[in-house]
Amino acid sequence: MAAALGTLPFIATLWLLMVLGASLLEESGAKIAAALKGVPPQPPVVVSIRSRNRARPPRIRTLDPRWRAAA
Repeated sequence: MAAALGTLPFIATLWLLMVLGASLLEESGAKIAAALKGVPPQPPVVVSIRSRNRARPPRIRTLDPRWRAAA
């Protein structure tokens, strides 16, 4: 009975190690493969976006004398 109870945590530990190893390879598998091949790491690609829309100053509205008198 003790062997059966000891087997369950052992299998759970193996499963946890497999899940953690898979997530590690998913995140940095390409970097590891490049290091094993001897390829230097590639710098991240930075894309610059130019915006042609410039902020325009707000238009100053002049009020009619009627509205000034009402204020």
